[in-house]
Amino acid sequence: MERMTKPQLFACLRYVDVDAALPLLEALGFSERFVMRDDADPSVVHHAQFGWRDNGGIMLGTDRDRGVGPRPGTACINLVVPTDADVDQTLARALAAGARQISPVDEPPHGGRSLTVTDAETLAAMRLVYE
Repeated sequence: MERMTKPQLFACLRYVDVDAALPLLEALGFSERFVMRDDADPSVVHHAQFGWRDNGGIMLGTDRDRGVGPRPGTACINLVVPTDADVDQTLARALAAGARQISPVDEPPHGGRSLTVTDAETLAAMRLVYE
């Protein structure tokens, strides 16, 4: 069995106050891997990644009401794809299989490209991400 060395599936969370959430995440065993704060307002976290043990992880950030990503109190799943082109190819396959695109393509300040789709029954938000 091949062991995955880089996480490719992340639960994604949004917080009103990220700094208030960090002590609990660290107490649960998550470790900071990357945090990108806003230069003008360091309390705003544009993007953060916290690792779980050898190969898991979560992504999180401050809710900025841009219509991208989950709202506070909800979560979504980030599916990290190998290339930028895979975002479009995976979207095409998902739409053909009945998914609904619920966000425009986003190019966040930390780099990459993403969009969000959902299925008809669970309404689970799944973000296709190339980082």
